[in-house]
Amino acid sequence: MKKKLTCYIIDDEYLAQEILEEYVSKVPFLELKGTFSSPLEAAEQLKNDKPDLLLLDINMPDLDGLSFIPMLNPRPMIILTTAYDQYALKAYELEVIDYLVKPFSFERFYKGVLRVYQDHSSKQAPEQKANLTESKPDQDYIFLKVGHRIQRIDIRDILLIEGMKDYLRVSTASEKIMTLTSFAKLEELLPANNFVRVHRSFMVAMDKIDHIEKNRIRIADQIIPISDTYSEAFYNKLKGLS
Repeated sequence: MKKKLTCYIIDDEYLAQEILEEYVSKVPFLELKGTFSSPLEAAEQLKNDKPDLLLLDINMPDLDGLSFIPMLNPRPMIILTTAYDQYALKAYELEVIDYLVKPFSFERFYKGVLRVYQDHSSKQAPEQKANLTESKPDQDYIFLKVGHRIQRIDIRDILLIEGMKDYLRVSTASEKIMTLTSFAKLEELLPANNFVRVHRSFMVAMDKIDHIEKNRIRIADQIIPISDTYSEAFYNKLKGLS
C-alpha cells in the first residue's frame, strides 16, 4: 500500500478550516497533520515536519499566502484555496499544483489532491528506476520499429517526442520518425537526466531547448506546451541543471 501524503491547512477563516478538514478526512491517501490560522503560526512546524502538501489561503493578516510560498524551505507541494480568482497567474508562476476558488465542491478538491498524489507517485518511480540502471553501460543510440523495419536512432539527435494516438513521432534535426510504441517504453530507453515529459502528449530533450516563455518551450521551429500536470517536475529538473 502506498504511503499517505501528509498535509497542513493554513486559513484564517474558521468555516474554511472546517470544510477543508472534512474534505481531507474523506480522502484515503491524505493525512492531516495540523491546521493553522496564519503562515507565521505554521512556519516553524512546517520546517520541522516537512509535509508533502500545503492547503494554503491567500488573503490573510500579517502575511499573505503568495508572499509566504517563496519563504518555504523545504517547499511542499501547494494547493491554493482562495475566494479570489485574480491571483491565478501569479500563483502558477510560483508553480503551485492547483488553484481552488471558494466555494469549491469536494469533487473539485479531490481532483486537485489526486493530481498531487499522482505527481508524488510518479516522482518516486524514476528515482527507483535510476537506482536499478546505474550499473548499466551508457548507450548513445536506441532501436525503434518503424513500419516493417527496425531503425537505429542516435539519442543525441532527438529533439522531442510527440504522442499521436497509438503512435509516437520522434523528431530529430533531419527527420520525423513514426513508431508504434508508448511513452512508458521510451522512458525506459532514454536517459532520464535529459528527457522529460512536459505534457500528456510531449516529451522533450532538455539540451535541445532554445528558450521557455509563458509555459511554452521552443525547440527548433516547434512550440511545446507545458501542462499543469508536469510543470512542477519539469521546472524542478530545470533548476537542478542550472
